[in-house]
Amino acid sequence: MWTSAKAPSLAEMETMAHDLLARLPKTFRDLCAGVIIRVEDFPTEDVLDEMGAESEFDLLGLFQGTGLPQQSSGDIARLPNLIWLYRRPILDYWAEHDETLGRIVRHVLIHEIGHHFGLSDEDMAAIEASVD
Repeated sequence: MWTSAKAPSLAEMETMAHDLLARLPKTFRDLCAGVIIRVEDFPTEDVLDEMGAESEFDLLGLFQGTGLPQQSSGDIARLPNLIWLYRRPILDYWAEHDETLGRIVRHVLIHEIGHHFGLSDEDMAAIEASVD
């Protein structure tokens, strides 16, 4: 089995993310209608600079757009919200931790969806801590 194992491609990881999203509760998924999920190997240099990242491996994912709390019915047309998953940093994290790849991708995906809902990193950490 291990002789044929390989890291998932960009397309395979994007499929994994969409499959994981489809397994989340319907009310959660409904609030994500119109959010686009994309997978790239690494964040762009502009994103790394904007986020103050020291390395291209520092970011596993990113939410870009206008979170639900900031949206209003009077908004002018805007670009869709995006969730970026960064394959190589996720794979690097996976290699260094005792977690399944699916669990890591699910965690990053839910974290970025949390930003879509308007939650801060601190809010999400508190929620996760209360569940653990």
